[in-house]
Amino acid sequence: MPSAATLLSDVFGYDAFRPGQEEVVEAVAAGRNVLAIMPTGGGKSLCFQLPALMREGVTVVISPLIALMRDQVRGLREAGVEAGALTSGNTPEETDAVWQALEEGRLKLLYIAPERLGAGSALGMLRRIGVSLIAVDEAHCVSQWGHDFRPDYLRIGELRRDLNVPLAAFTATADAETQAEIVTRLFDGQQPETFLRGFDRPNIHLAFAAKNNPRSQILNFAAARKGQSGIVYCGTRAKTETLAKALRDAGHAACHYHGGMEAEDRRLTEQRFQQEDGLIVVATVAFGMGIDKPDIRWVAHADLPKSIEAYYQEIGRAGRDGAPAETLTLFGADDIRLRRAQIDEGLAPPERRMADHARLNALLGLAEALKCRRETLLGYFGETEVTCGKCDLCDSPPEVFDGTQPVRMALSAILRTGEWFGSGHLIEILLGNTNDRIRAKGHDDLPTFGVGKEYSRPQWQAIFRQMMGHDLIRPDPERHGALRMTDTALPILRGEDTIMLRKDTIVSAQRRPAVKALVSDEDAPLLSALKAKRRALAEAARVPAYVIFNDRTLIEMAETRPATLDDMARISGVGAKKLERYGADFLSVITGAVEEMHPTRRKLAGRDAGAVYDRLLEVQADLTRGSDGSEKPLSCSASLLAKVAQVRPGDEGTMARLLGEKRADRFATAFLDVLREAG
Repeated sequence: MPSAATLLSDVFGYDAFRPGQEEVVEAVAAGRNVLAIMPTGGGKSLCFQLPALMREGVTVVISPLIALMRDQVRGLREAGVEAGALTSGNTPEETDAVWQALEEGRLKLLYIAPERLGAGSALGMLRRIGVSLIAVDEAHCVSQWGHDFRPDYLRIGELRRDLNVPLAAFTATADAETQAEIVTRLFDGQQPETFLRGFDRPNIHLAFAAKNNPRSQILNFAAARKGQSGIVYCGTRAKTETLAKALRDAGHAACHYHGGMEAEDRRLTEQRFQQEDGLIVVATVAFGMGIDKPDIRWVAHADLPKSIEAYYQEIGRAGRDGAPAETLTLFGADDIRLRRAQIDEGLAPPERRMADHARLNALLGLAEALKCRRETLLGYFGETEVTCGKCDLCDSPPEVFDGTQPVRMALSAILRTGEWFGSGHLIEILLGNTNDRIRAKGHDDLPTFGVGKEYSRPQWQAIFRQMMGHDLIRPDPERHGALRMTDTALPILRGEDTIMLRKDTIVSAQRRPAVKALVSDEDAPLLSALKAKRRALAEAARVPAYVIFNDRTLIEMAETRPATLDDMARISGVGAKKLERYGADFLSVITGAVEEMHPTRRKLAGRDAGAVYDRLLEVQADLTRGSDGSEKPLSCSASLLAKVAQVRPGDEGTMARLLGEKRADRFATAFLDVLREAG
């Protein structure tokens, strides 16, 4: 059997292993039970695919999503490896081909969904085909404490015992509790050989923002990354559809994806995302696990994820190629209320609910962090040696203030109203505003009425959100979401502890459009005029506006104000075809008038050859009737002048061959002088 290094090169085309891969491959190939926790993009799949080729028999890969299996099977077949999948998404022909390969002993890797283990015939089939290794991808799905629990994963341990073969389990995110449950469920409590490669994804930039017109925030984030593949995760199916439409209306290639779609529609969306560059998919968390697209450049969350593990799993789909990637996670008070309610209203036992609240607290701690997010995030997974420089808080440290006094005011208002009201009512009390409800309840007579006038309503909203984020208060599902104080708040209320809060800058989302925010006030009117011209041209051509020029190109035009077509050609996004088609139209908006340019000269716009062409044209004009002005008129065509400007002959012989004898006699010496001056 060839060595791992030989197979790595010959089959997969890699010259060397990524850090940590080789040790895992050796352990799995040797038939030892293995638990490998490796960051997304660290090459987990190779760590069971390669050993499968080094071992006799069939390696069964248990994987949670059909998309994941289809991607990996396709990649293996293209590499010349016999692999197949038995899934509900198969055509009859695909299933027949898998069975035939199994019967002929050709198949090396068989992918199956965990749900298939529940079928009575599955065990008999697996015994018959000669399984020599079980590989479990996304092994955290076995944990009832985890964020992606799949009940059928609980059958895998039994399968391992029945087949009496080694098992290799892989995941990218598993805290200590989840790791312990993986060992218990899959390995009967017998500690496997464990490889922990760390959780850091240093190429991913982390950022959070409080919600303030979240649709505009997502659209602005996407606009700054136009043309890059991205994923936007939403909390509801309906939101995926409306946000995808908003992105399309803004000129992006975008589609939606959720579990309520027809299977064929979901498959087509997955296929588009795999094949198209620059496509944005707006999805519920049903999308993305196992989507093997390495160049996803950004991931945004329009709503707060369920837990810190879910968050890290989802942003981990960006930048799998190791190149820079960006993230943005939006969160607000309503998100926190929703997540708390989902936990409290679930059917889980009390200890599970406590654990889920703790996981949510960890995510909220990350969202409301006052220092490096990567340090906070990796600290949750037990890593203390952290180097960042790639998060929003490292980029721009937040402005903070001592929030102890307003927090105590808010807690007092909550207690004095019997913990029966939400933040909206409480803020009105703190601001000293009267309404029918406040008068009817007698809350305008409370000692806390009007004590918080030094803060605005948006500031109080931010304070209440941060109080929920720090788990000082929680919505009570039995009181229709009214806020109740937690034990964590008691030391602050008693004056035994203090708390620092972020000084959020909440501004009106309607204050200015996203694009105008990217240019100075001086350039904004010109940008509006350029956009109007773009819109008119797009409507006339019946194409999206971005097909003419994208926003970034128009912004550069507004800021640099090109005065000629040569200047226009140097603008990013203005190629030769667009210069020819639209250059004069946009230049006229900027300068008011455009001098006509010969088509041959326009092709040289923005290049050094263009300036040389202009100088040659001037010299030719002076010599058209010879040096004394008495000879017969003679000139070179525009295309011949362009050729001289581009080829730049260095001596009279070469120039003569290019111009011809008659024109060389008149122009060669002068043209060579022009070329020498141009350098």
